[in-house]
Parts: sequence; C-alpha cells; structure tokens
Amino acid sequence: MEQSRKRKAKENKPVLAICYDFDKTLSPDDMQAQGYIQSVYKEDVASFWQESNKLAEDNEMDTNLAYMFMMVREARGKIVLTKESLQKYGSEVKLFPGVDTWFKRIKDYGKKNGVIVEHYIISSGLKEMIEGTEVAKEGSFEKIYASSFMFDDRNVPIWPAQVINYTNKTQFLFRIEKGILDVNDSGVNDFFAPEDIRVPFRNIVYIGDSDTDIPCMKLVNSYGGHSIGVFNNDTFDKTKVHKMLHDKRIKYYAPADYTENSQLDHLIKAIINKTVANELLEEIHYKCKEEQNSCDNDKIDQENKRKKLDLIVSLNGSCSFSTTHTIIKELSEIKVDLWEQDEINTLLQIALENNQVRYILNDLDVKFFYKQVIKQLNKPNENSKSIKQLFESNGEQK
Repeated sequence: MEQSRKRKAKENKPVLAICYDFDKTLSPDDMQAQGYIQSVYKEDVASFWQESNKLAEDNEMDTNLAYMFMMVREARGKIVLTKESLQKYGSEVKLFPGVDTWFKRIKDYGKKNGVIVEHYIISSGLKEMIEGTEVAKEGSFEKIYASSFMFDDRNVPIWPAQVINYTNKTQFLFRIEKGILDVNDSGVNDFFAPEDIRVPFRNIVYIGDSDTDIPCMKLVNSYGGHSIGVFNNDTFDKTKVHKMLHDKRIKYYAPADYTENSQLDHLIKAIINKTVANELLEEIHYKCKEEQNSCDNDKIDQENKRKKLDLIVSLNGSCSFSTTHTIIKELSEIKVDLWEQDEINTLLQIALENNQVRYILNDLDVKFFYKQVIKQLNKPNENSKSIKQLFESNGEQK
C-alpha cells in the first residue's frame, strides 16, 4: 500500500531550483580522492579508479557500484568504516572558492527579489560524505540525491541503498519539478497540469562539469531551463565546456568561482531576475487562458442549452412513435448531469401529456432515458411519481 508521503506544495511565489553535481562542480576533485582512498588503498588514486573501472567492466557492473564495493573492501583491516567515518572524510573535502557562503547568499538574493531559491545536490558521489561537509551540515540543501549505503545497527555499510549514475540522475529533476522529493514516492508519475507544477523546468538550473551531467543538462535545456558548465579556474581548461556548448548541452559556462561578484554569481542573479519577469508573464498568460476557457465553457453551455431546448420542443410536438424514438436518442446523448431541474420537469410533463411519448414509456430506450433524468431530480415530485407508476403498471417491480 502506498504510504502517505510529505510533498512540497506549490508556493504563492516562484521557486527557482538550482541543482548541482558535486565532484569538480562544488569541489576541485573527487570526494573519495581527498583522503579516503589514500588511507585505505595500497597504490595511488589513479590506480584505484583504474581497478574500479576494470572491476565494473569485467562484471558488467555499474561503475558506481564498483567504486562503492572497493571502498568497503579496501577498508577491511585498515580503518573502521562507518557512516560517521565517511562523514568525517566528507568534512575534509575541499570546496571551490566562495562555496561556503554561496548557498545562503543566493537564497537571500532570491528572497529579496520575491523568488524562493532552493539548492539540490544530484551526484554520483557518496551522500554520506556530502552530508559531512560544512555546507550540508548548515542545511544548505533542500535534498541530497547521491549514491549511498545501507547501514547495520552499528552504522557499518552492508549494502548499497542508492546508486546514482549519469542516466538516472534525470528522475530527480522530475521529482523537484513536482515537489515529490521522496525517492520511493511513485506520485512522481502522476499527471500535473502546467499551472500546478511547483517548479517548472524553466525555473530549474543545473550546474555541472562533465559528460556525466549531459543527460540532466540536455533535459533542462530542452524544457526551457538553464544549464551551466563550470571549469576549474586554476587550470583554466575550457575544453569540456566548449564542447558542451557546441553540442547544445549547456547555455552558459563560467569558472567554478562561487565568490560574490564572480561571473557565476552574476549569472545566477541574472537568472533570478529573469525568473521574476518570466513568472509575471506566465501568471498573465494563465489568467488569459482561464478567461478564454471560461468563455469557451460559456459558449458550450449556451450551445447545450439551445440544443436541449430544441429537443424538448421537438419532443413536445412529436406526432409519432418513430419521431419520439429519434428524439429520445438525441436526448440520451446529452450528459445526464447537464439537465437542469426545470428542464427535467418539462420532460416529465411531456411524457404524461403527449401520448406519442406516454404510450411507449416502457420501450427500453424511452424508459432508460426517463429513469436517468428522474435520478437527477433534487427530490421526487408528482410527475416523477406518476411516471414511476406507469412503469410499474406495465410490469416493472419496485
């Protein structure tokens, strides 16, 4: 049975969701290579990744499962591997300049301009290590989607709980879009009308550094959002971001410098400013659509009323059983809940007064129609009671 899960409701202000890869996006290197691998592996970091990738290839294994397996295997007899120790290694992970103040600063800028800014991590790295960073402990992230372990009662990892690779990263964008953040909540597959979407893709920013981010970048771009490639300002190697821009994976690129007044800082603030204007236009658009739909519905209502009136007049003037059957067929095509009380009463009156209707009340089509409209009466009246008696007098039991 589907459990009741906490979901984020649509706000009365626009929400901008900024989603980040972690390694080489917020941090200059892979998180595992900033202390953990060195403490458990006999060779250098590059050899660890080579062995991990070979393990994956030899066993047709997900590369993330391979590195998680090796982390556990290599720790045996060397360190006590627990959730706490992973978080401690995470606390030692270096971050790019300005990351420590970035999340609050951007959130505050959004608030000042009437935009709710939320920060999300979508990473193939380890959730436990990310949770150990100072920015995570400060509550900077609305949600961290990352590979993670299942732990026993001693907090020792015993099985992968979640594995995030470059293709399944995209599912989390849809969760963020709909406000359905729980990874086990199947409500993410539910239909939402565009105006009910909590964070439309046009208000999603994805920041990443490499090919593993391409599915998310492409998805965000294709739905009108903002994909940003970052590069290390120390190496100033723009090869990857140039390729991603050329291949239309990203809209912008900037150095991974998160300090105030940096290029990235100005870019995100410009996106926030654009969000304010966009959402105002969208609000006007939906109001126009609402008015148009209302007018369309009024027009349909008028057409239905005209059609019903014409058929009622025709039924009242029916001079043959054949004509009555034809009119009843057309009357039956009108949704029964569209009949108003006065219209139903008129139909009942006709059935009692026009012999071309009264004498065939127990014909299947006529009886079915009248039984349906009688059900729509707020309360029985003399006409409906008389018609029911006519049904019963022709052999129908109560």
